[in-house]
Amino acid sequence: MEEQIDLVGKAFIDHYYHLLDNDRPALSSLYRPSSMLTFEGQKILGVEDITAKLTSLPFDQCQHVISTIDSQPSTFAGGIVVFVSGSLQLPGEEHHLRFSQMFHLVPVLEGNFFVQNDMFLLNYG
Repeated sequence: MEEQIDLVGKAFIDHYYHLLDNDRPALSSLYRPSSMLTFEGQKILGVEDITAKLTSLPFDQCQHVISTIDSQPSTFAGGIVVFVSGSLQLPGEEHHLRFSQMFHLVPVLEGNFFVQNDMFLLNYG
């Protein structure tokens, strides 16, 4: 079971950051009306507002480099909590920015999940 959770967590993270780096509007398929994103302290509720936030980030492209992915089963039947740390490289910037992000994935169909909770923070210092 633990190995399966780790595989799902990694597959989700690969998919999420691929979309974030290459096709941000497609991220809307990962959220639902009840989903909540906390982005650098700003709380955002629902698919439309989350998608608007992610597509309005002040850079067209970035590249995420993932350092760690930790996954655990959640108390929600079949749910998974995924914690990620890594860095992102913005175009024209010399230094990478460190970040942490947490996702609570909730199953909708066999093998499919949506993001119920998403928390993102840059790690300064």
